[in-house]
Amino acid sequence: MRVRVAGALLAVLAVTATGCSSGEGSSASEPAAEAQAGAAADRVEPLTDTPDPQLPVTLRSSDGRDVTVEDARRVVPLSGSLSEIVFTLGLGDRVVARDITATFAQAEKLPVVTRNHDVSAESVLSLKPDLVLAEATTGPAEAMSQIRDAGIPVLVVAPARGLDDVGPRIEAVADALGVGAAGKELTRRSEQRIAAVRKDIPQRTDKPRVAFLYLRGSASVYLIGGRGSGATSLLEAAGAVDAGAEAGLRKDFTAITTEALAQAAPDAILVMSKGLESVGGMDGLVRIPGVAQTPAGMDRRVVSVEDGVLLNYGPRTDQVLKSIVSQLYEDTE
Repeated sequence: MRVRVAGALLAVLAVTATGCSSGEGSSASEPAAEAQAGAAADRVEPLTDTPDPQLPVTLRSSDGRDVTVEDARRVVPLSGSLSEIVFTLGLGDRVVARDITATFAQAEKLPVVTRNHDVSAESVLSLKPDLVLAEATTGPAEAMSQIRDAGIPVLVVAPARGLDDVGPRIEAVADALGVGAAGKELTRRSEQRIAAVRKDIPQRTDKPRVAFLYLRGSASVYLIGGRGSGATSLLEAAGAVDAGAEAGLRKDFTAITTEALAQAAPDAILVMSKGLESVGGMDGLVRIPGVAQTPAGMDRRVVSVEDGVLLNYGPRTDQVLKSIVSQLYEDTE
């Protein structure tokens, strides 16, 4: 099987901040794929009908606290994924700030109050929010306590690890905003679109082995994803094998070694686009010890997805899956 170097779709993994330079060694097909991917990734598609919030509501946060939301005219989502859900529900006009990972067009002019889990309590409180939406990993803990102590409701949403989390995360946010019916509608739409993509995936007995690499060249971070990386569900849905997980890597990420890559033996490598840029593009990627010796490295087989959507498991996951499938099976032999 041949998988050519593909262009970037955009996605942001809220793990570390990125500082990246332009990549080298792109294929001639990359600009067209990049343009197509960028159009899909840069905007969210709100529901047709704007829902009318029915508040107050009291619900259980994933951290075990009971949270009462009396108003939701000023909302601060502390991750790009949560911002995406609020905007797609049709309530983006209520969002007053964003995390740096909220990269889609409708959110780009909002003030940044957190950078990959580095929350500024002062910045959040200065915006006088009615509701703060957070991830289980949002922090530091002192900042979150300061927000709660100021009397602001904070709903922590359970983390996303796979396709099964798309609906629960959408509905948790919708319930907190008092638009439960819209949450169910968006869940149906998202799941139907994912199912439509999966229906057209090539059925192969020789499933491609794909390793998910998390790269930040500016920080000398080179990791291979295992069972807990969050990418396994996407790769399996795309008809592929998560090479890192299948090789026995149980942690979310493990430092890349020649031995680990040899054991994973990937046919293709999944990366985030800014991570690929940060190591100098394809030419830099194959200089990472062990990469050039893998089937993927020898054939320069890369699937690139930008850092704002890849592991969100939300309303645009069908676009991510479609891009992975397109890149993985395009021009196969």
